[in-house]
Amino acid sequence: MSRSAKNLPRSAALGLSLAACLLASQVTLAAGKSGYYGYGQPATPEQIAGWDIDIRPDGKGLPPGSGSVEDGEFLYEEKCAECHGSFGEGVGKYPTLAGGEGSLQDDRPHKTVGSYWKYTSTLWDYIHRAMPFTQPESLGDDEVYALTAYVLYLNDLVEDDFVLTQENLSSVRLPNEGSFIPDERPDVANKHCMKKCRNPDDIKITSEAPAYVPEPESDPAAAGNSTAAASNPVFNQYCAICHANGVGGAPIVGDVTNWAPRIAQGMDQLVSHAVDGYQGEAGMMPAKGGFSQLSNDEVREAVESMVEASQ
Repeated sequence: MSRSAKNLPRSAALGLSLAACLLASQVTLAAGKSGYYGYGQPATPEQIAGWDIDIRPDGKGLPPGSGSVEDGEFLYEEKCAECHGSFGEGVGKYPTLAGGEGSLQDDRPHKTVGSYWKYTSTLWDYIHRAMPFTQPESLGDDEVYALTAYVLYLNDLVEDDFVLTQENLSSVRLPNEGSFIPDERPDVANKHCMKKCRNPDDIKITSEAPAYVPEPESDPAAAGNSTAAASNPVFNQYCAICHANGVGGAPIVGDVTNWAPRIAQGMDQLVSHAVDGYQGEAGMMPAKGGFSQLSNDEVREAVESMVEASQ
C-alpha cells in the first residue's frame, strides 16, 4: 500500500526532496560533460603536449640542449641572412635584429633584440616556432640555441666564445628589460550570452583550408632558368620567399611542368590572381603576396619575369 508525499512525515518528505534535487543535479552535470555546445572531447595529454611549447622568462619549458656563437654564425648565414642581413641589419623591409641602442625615445625608434626586447626566452621561443620564414619549426633544439646565441652576439650581449644552454639562458638579461612596466588594469571576463543562441545542428562548415599537397620534384634541367626572375627586384625581395621554395603550394620558378597549366591561362589571368589573390587546389595566393604596398605594375613585372623563367 503506497502513501503520497503529503501523507509522509515531515522528515521523510524533506529527504525525498533532497534526493530529487541531487538526482537533478547529477543529470545536469552528466549532460554538460560534452561541453557547452554538445560536441568535442577532452584533449589527451599527448595533444596538450603538442601545443604546450611556450618558454617562460625563467627558462621553464626549455628543452635540453646547447649551441655556440660559432655554430650559430654558420646557421645564420645559411638560413637567416637572406632576410635579416649578415649583421642583423635587415634586408629590404625585413626586421632588423641588431643595433638601435638608445633610439627608443626618437621619433622613429629602432626596435631590435638588443634595443627593445624584454626577455631572451622570447628570442629562443620565436626562432623555435616561426623561423626560418620558409620552413618554420624545422630547426633542431641545438640549432635554436646556436642561432639565439649568435643573435645575442650580434647585439654585443655575449662574447664570441659563448655557449648558450638550457641552464644559462635565463641569466642572459636584455638591456631594455627594466623599461617595461606592469599592466595595472584589472582582469575582466565577459558573461556568457545564453539568449537567442544558435542551434549547434544549424551551424555548418562552409569552407576549409586546402590539404597540404607535396610539390613534385622540380626539373633540374630547368633550374637555371630561375636566374631570369632573380634579376627582377620585386621577385627577389618579395616573391622569392614562396616561389623559390614552393612554400604553401607556390609553383617554384623554373619548374616548367608545374608552370605550364598556369601559363596556359594567359598573362592577364595570372596577373589578376597575383594582384587580387587566388585560392587554388594546392594552396592560396594572397593578394600581392601579402605586400599591399606594391603597385599593380610592379606585380605584373614580377609575374612576367617568373613566366619567362619557367617556360
